[in-house]
Amino acid sequence: QEQLVESGGGSVQPGGSLRLSCAASGFTLDRYAIAWFRQAPGREREGIVCINNSGSNTWYRDSVKDRFTISRDNAKNTVYLQMNSLKPEDTAVYYCAAGPWFGVLIPAEYKYWGQGTQVTVSS
Repeated sequence: QEQLVESGGGSVQPGGSLRLSCAASGFTLDRYAIAWFRQAPGREREGIVCINNSGSNTWYRDSVKDRFTISRDNAKNTVYLQMNSLKPEDTAVYYCAAGPWFGVLIPAEYKYWGQGTQVTVSS
C-alpha cells in the first residue's frame, strides 16, 4: 500500500518545540513536492509550508515563518517539520501531503495524505 505515516505530535507549553516526521511507504517520496497542512477546530484546512522534490526550494506562510522549518531526507524517504516557539494558536491537527506541484496549497491537488497528528499548545 502507498501510505504516509506521521509522528511526533503531542502537548507542549507555549514557547516549546516539537519535531514532526512524515515517512512514506510503498512509493518513492523524492518524486513529489511535500506540503504540511493544519486544521484547527471549526476552521478550514490551511497549508502552512511546502518543499520541492529535491529540497532546494521552500515556502512558508507568514504565521509560521522564522519559527517552523521544513526539510527532507530522500535517502530515508522522510520529511520533517521542526516547530519552535510554539504558540496556543498553533494548536491543530497537522497533516503531511504529497503532490506533483511545488507551491500549490490546494488540498485537492495532493495525491497522498497522512492520517494527521495532534499538536496542542497550552499552559
